[in-house]
Amino acid sequence: MRVTLTVIKADIGSIGGHIKPGERLKSKVRDFIEEQGRKLVRDYFMSSTGDDIAILLTHDRGQGDSDIHKLAWDAFKAGTALAKEMGLYGAGQDMLKDAFSGNVRGLGPAVAELEFDERPNEPFLFFAADKTDPGAYNLPLYLGFLDPMYCSGLMLSPKMSKGFRFDIMDVAYTQGDRVVSLNAPEDTYDIAALLRDNERFVVERIHSRSSGENAVSVSTTRLHNIAGKYTGKDDPVMLVRVQGEFPATGEVLAPFAKGHHVAGFMRGSHVGPLMPVKQNESISFFDGPPVVSCAAFCVHEGKLTESADAFDHPFWDYVRDDVSRKAIDIRSQGFSGPAMLPFSELEYGGVVEKLKDIDKRFKVRA
Repeated sequence: MRVTLTVIKADIGSIGGHIKPGERLKSKVRDFIEEQGRKLVRDYFMSSTGDDIAILLTHDRGQGDSDIHKLAWDAFKAGTALAKEMGLYGAGQDMLKDAFSGNVRGLGPAVAELEFDERPNEPFLFFAADKTDPGAYNLPLYLGFLDPMYCSGLMLSPKMSKGFRFDIMDVAYTQGDRVVSLNAPEDTYDIAALLRDNERFVVERIHSRSSGENAVSVSTTRLHNIAGKYTGKDDPVMLVRVQGEFPATGEVLAPFAKGHHVAGFMRGSHVGPLMPVKQNESISFFDGPPVVSCAAFCVHEGKLTESADAFDHPFWDYVRDDVSRKAIDIRSQGFSGPAMLPFSELEYGGVVEKLKDIDKRFKVRA
C-alpha cells in the first residue's frame, strides 16, 4: 500500500513563558483533527515537545497535499484562538501569515513528509526538537547513516553496502531552495565539510542508493531568512524509516547519546547540548536546554501502532544527567565566546542594533 507520513509542528501558545502548551490547548488541536480529519486521514498521533505541538498524520494523498496541510493549519488556528482566550504566552507565535496559501511551507509551522510503498513491516521514528534548529540533526544523521562506528549495518548488511545519498540545503541562500546531492561513501569528506556548519548547510533528505527509497525527511527551511525577522530556531521535526535497507533503530538513536552542542537555548541565541527527552516533556533551564523527543511506530495499511517512547529508558537517564552537566558548564560562560551564537546568527536580535549604535562611536587613531 502507498502511504504518506506527514508531521506538522507549531508553537501556538505556552504556559508560563516557553514551558509547555498545556493539556487544554493540546485537546483543542486533537479534537479538531478528530472531527475535521475523518475523511482525509487514515490515522493520526499528537504530542508536544517543549512548547511545540506536533501532529503526525497518515494518508494516501501524497506529499504537499493542500487539504492535509490545511487541516493542520486550521487545527493550529483553532488552537491559537483558544491560546489567546486563555492568555497563553506567544499565542500563535509560529503562525507567521494570516491566510493559508496551499501548504504550510514558509508560513511558520515546520513540516516533514515521507511517501512510500509499505514493506510487510514498516517501522519508523518520529523526532521532534525544541529550542534548536534543523542543523541539530546534522551530526546524528551523519553518524547514523554514514559512519560504521555507529552504523555497523554499513559493513554487515548487503542492502546497505552501497550507502546513502544526502540532500543538503544551503539555508543562507534567500532566493530559493539551493540543494546539493552528495553520495556516501564517495563524498564523505565533502558531506562532512558542509555538515560541520549547522546554521548554513542542513540535511533535508537521505535516500538509499540501493533502492532509491527515501529514508529521512527533515523540516529544513529558510524560515528565519524568509520571515525577515527573528522567529525562533525553527524547532525541527524529522521522520526516519528504519530496519531492512535502512539503519536499525538503535543505530539511528545511538548518536543522540553524545548530547552534542547545537544552537538554541534562551531566545535561540546560545549554544547548548541536545538533551534526549521523553514524550510531552517541558522546557525549563535557561529556556532549555535544547531537547529532542522520539516516538517509534510501525505503520500498516496506513494505520499506526501505539507509540513507543524511544528515550524513555534508564540508559537515557544517564545521558540526561551528562547533558545537564554539559549545559551548566557552557552556561557558566555566559555571553562569552562560543557560549553565544556569532553575530551572523543574531541578525534579528537587539544586539545588532546595539552594535550599530556603538559603531558610530569608534574613532580611528592617527
